[in-house]
Amino acid sequence: MSQIASLPLFHQIAGQSVLVLGDGPAAEPKRRLVERAGGVIVDDLARAVDEGVRLAFIAYDDPRACEVAAINARCAGMLVNVVDRPELCDFTTPSILDRDPLLVAIGTGGASAGLAKHVRLRLERVLPETLGLLAKALEAARPALRVKFPEGPDRRRAVDAALREGGALDPFDPASFRKVDDWVEDMALPASGAIFDVTLTSADPEDLTLRQARLLGEADVLLIDGAVPSAILARARADAAREPMREGSANGPGLTLILRWRPAAPETGS
Repeated sequence: MSQIASLPLFHQIAGQSVLVLGDGPAAEPKRRLVERAGGVIVDDLARAVDEGVRLAFIAYDDPRACEVAAINARCAGMLVNVVDRPELCDFTTPSILDRDPLLVAIGTGGASAGLAKHVRLRLERVLPETLGLLAKALEAARPALRVKFPEGPDRRRAVDAALREGGALDPFDPASFRKVDDWVEDMALPASGAIFDVTLTSADPEDLTLRQARLLGEADVLLIDGAVPSAILARARADAAREPMREGSANGPGLTLILRWRPAAPETGS
């Protein structure tokens, strides 16, 4: 199975106390981040322990002071972030692209905050400012979607069809948020039972075609023929069913993707 360096989570802290220790340029961005997320800053370790605070940011200039504070906070049950000391961190903070309520978080596990920032700056240029409006419109449409498609898999298939590239609600179309009501009114369930057969010859996910990558991201069922590399399977939906390919197994609702592993023979010298 393909491994990831850390588990990405979105932690809701509105109205909750968060410990922030330290002064100066290292601590100030953490204070702004906590306040932006609605948290209440506590700057005293003893008080944080008494109040049962769960998150701590530590940004002392003195490395030894950071180490001691991290140990004390962790012993009190807090998850700890020490600025510029990834080896002391239980969690790291990503570079955030904000299209409220849609957030894109880019992290490197503490390897390079600068890299995360510049990836975010590139994405800022290509992701429409109206993505947040699209997210809110889709949220408002949930009751109507549940009435039209009572079954969860049917709703997901309908939304997938609309949001894919060139779909009725393509996220890269800045005007998509205006089309949600009409889409809900007029939409029909995409044809069920679609089956696609893909033969893979490379273990590198970068060698996937755009179509193959899209099918991996949308498939309800993966039928696996051979030792398909974990790096390829990591591109599939996490909740997609995964089964070995057997006679008659390519039959069911939703999108089924048959993945056949047929690696290219290694080149031999002359």
